Amino acid sequence: MQGAEPLRVLIIDDHPFVLQGCARILEDAEIARVLQAAGLADGYRQYRAHHPHVIIVDLSIKTAALGGLSFVRRLRLHDKKTPILVLSMHSDPMIIRRALEAGATGYLLKDAPSDEFLKAFNTVRQGRPYLSHEVASEIAFSETRLNASPLQALTVRELQTLSLIAEGKSYGVIAEELNISYKTVANTTSQIKMKLGARSLPELMRIAIQHLPGPSGRRGRD
Repeated sequence: MQGAEPLRVLIIDDHPFVLQGCARILEDAEIARVLQAAGLADGYRQYRAHHPHVIIVDLSIKTAALGGLSFVRRLRLHDKKTPILVLSMHSDPMIIRRALEAGATGYLLKDAPSDEFLKAFNTVRQGRPYLSHEVASEIAFSETRLNASPLQALTVRELQTLSLIAEGKSYGVIAEELNISYKTVANTTSQIKMKLGARSLPELMRIAIQHLPGPSGRRGRD
């Protein structure tokens, strides 16, 4: 708590069960007043309006493939201090590292028990980083393997674009969802193909489906 002022927490997630569950845990513990948003745009508006002390955000919300990464990166452009806890089903080490590189303070898997959620929350609200033991182990293990994933060299924007390409979405739809120009999507896709050695869009889609984690945190080939 900061003096007599109640701690404000903003939770951004498009799953009502997750929103309600997190809010209940924090409210039952008498930790904070919870603000809720079901989308990234609404989440950003609430951030600007209420200046929460802590933000909890999912990475994949509605049609925004890994859109939470862009949210974290955008916020960090002008706010270096507000703690951000990523709560996600993605356990892939590459995704976790991208979230931390974008500016997340902590990373927790959605299937974590409530006591670990509270531990993660209390850690990041003090400005300290938090990774669960499982997540930290995944990252440590992945770093012991060479070429663990061909996607390691991709930027956040390239990773988001590739995720949407894997869903079979057109350049026009991708441009709209990522709020960028059609030309930027085309150029980004060309860069991705060069990095991954794909000679065509169908080949790029096969690589994406094979290596990108699915919504449950497992790779598409599993």
